[in-house]
Amino acid sequence: MELKCSIKNYAWGKQGIDSIVAGLVKASDPDFVPKDNVPYAELWMGTHPNGPSFLKDTQQSLDDYIQQNSSVLGSAVQKMYGTNLPFLFKVLSIKKALSIQVHPNKEQAEELHRTQPTIYRDNNHKPELTIALTPFEALCGFRPIAEIKSYLRSIPEFRNCIGENKIINLMSSDEVNIKTALKSCFSSLMAQEPEIVAQQLRKLLERLSNLDKTMRQMLNASLFEQLYSDYPGDVGCFGIYLFNYITLQPGEAMYLGANEPHAYLFGDCIECMACSDNVVRAGLTPKMKDVEILVDMLSYVCEPVTAKKFQAVREDECTEVFRPPIPDFAIAKIMISPGKATYNLIPRNTASILIVINGKGEIPVSQILNNGSILFIPANESLNIKISYGCHPMLMFQAFVNTCYK
Repeated sequence: MELKCSIKNYAWGKQGIDSIVAGLVKASDPDFVPKDNVPYAELWMGTHPNGPSFLKDTQQSLDDYIQQNSSVLGSAVQKMYGTNLPFLFKVLSIKKALSIQVHPNKEQAEELHRTQPTIYRDNNHKPELTIALTPFEALCGFRPIAEIKSYLRSIPEFRNCIGENKIINLMSSDEVNIKTALKSCFSSLMAQEPEIVAQQLRKLLERLSNLDKTMRQMLNASLFEQLYSDYPGDVGCFGIYLFNYITLQPGEAMYLGANEPHAYLFGDCIECMACSDNVVRAGLTPKMKDVEILVDMLSYVCEPVTAKKFQAVREDECTEVFRPPIPDFAIAKIMISPGKATYNLIPRNTASILIVINGKGEIPVSQILNNGSILFIPANESLNIKISYGCHPMLMFQAFVNTCYK
């Protein structure tokens, strides 16, 4: 069943046909005409009420269809989640940084929804997996503590926004107390007076412009300047000295569990998450910041950038699958070479959503698949894809429930 899915026009998205979201929708819907000055940031595929998908043929919402035909989810999914599809599948196209944010675990999400239901509108956790479609830049998790200390020594403007007493405690802390000291520094930075932050950011911006190439690279000057250009005076610009800066190449992935700070910066990606829209923000955003809650939620685990990449497991010559350590979802990446005449999609024991990113093929009942085609596939259904001759490799991603996780 082919789906029509929701577009989100957030201000940070790429504009017009430069957005992969707009390109995919246009390829599957000839009536859709992207506007040059409109951002096309996200494509939502699933049943979340903030951006529901619909069956193209009948215009029925996917959620209504599942409620009336719950067996399509598969018995394991029904046992765990009732009649709910537990994941939200997305394509993102990012022109400028999203907010520094964190997602709550299940217990925290329930408490936030209970106490602040107008802000945190559902009670679900939001672990998420990101797979790059183009070179994809992000901040992810706290840097190794040695790197943070090095930046504190090298950047007086950074120190001035935290306070010398807090920094001395961090510098002298042993492994047992490092998380407490890091939390104290981060809390002090985020609570600093906006006027002081703005003044120190301007000083750093001016100083970076006068440094030689080596020092500029060491202090991530180009990244700082870009973030400052997009969010002048925002304390989140200092985040590059606390959090790992990572660039994923196409096909590489990272997994973000609960309470892990992150901010997507630039590029295009596939993303899947538990069916939730809960976000706690603290910087690089004009939206509401909930600094106190975010500071308390963070795990303060310091890891190298290499630890942030998440590896797939190969299932056959065309398919590899990313299985995060949660039951809500997994993602299969399917790449079919042009020399292959047909391919049998691996049957899943759960319902799934499949999106075609590149290439062209045909499935039974003469249904053509090309860029932007999105299918809802019931549990245990086999699908044979006939590959169109002479096309580029066919690239698809399939989200399904991770019933293998125990």
